[in-house]
Amino acid sequence: MRLRRSKPRTAGRERGKAADSLRRESLRYPPPIWSHGGIVCAGETYKNVVKMTFPKGAALSVSRRTALFNSSLEGNARRAIDIHEGDKVDEAALKDLIRAAVALNLKGKSKPVG
Repeated sequence: MRLRRSKPRTAGRERGKAADSLRRESLRYPPPIWSHGGIVCAGETYKNVVKMTFPKGAALSVSRRTALFNSSLEGNARRAIDIHEGDKVDEAALKDLIRAAVALNLKGKSKPVG
């Protein structure tokens, strides 16, 4: 899939919906933030790039999905994906990454009784 400049936020929003239908999206304050059991991803738009930041990205296991990270690699916690106009994004890997971030958020949280 190619990111088109005309609808960068919509593209990220649709990918997030496809990967995690139970997630919550907050558009109250910029940037848009997707959460499920905690923040999964924040989306930011700049002149030349759309950035998807995963606050717990460094804690995700190394695999095909974490190969998407190409920004904020030096930190101890977060990782980001910079998507430039015309870039192809491995949608399956991005969905896996979002699912893994949700699973990490939910790990250790107790399920409600009832």
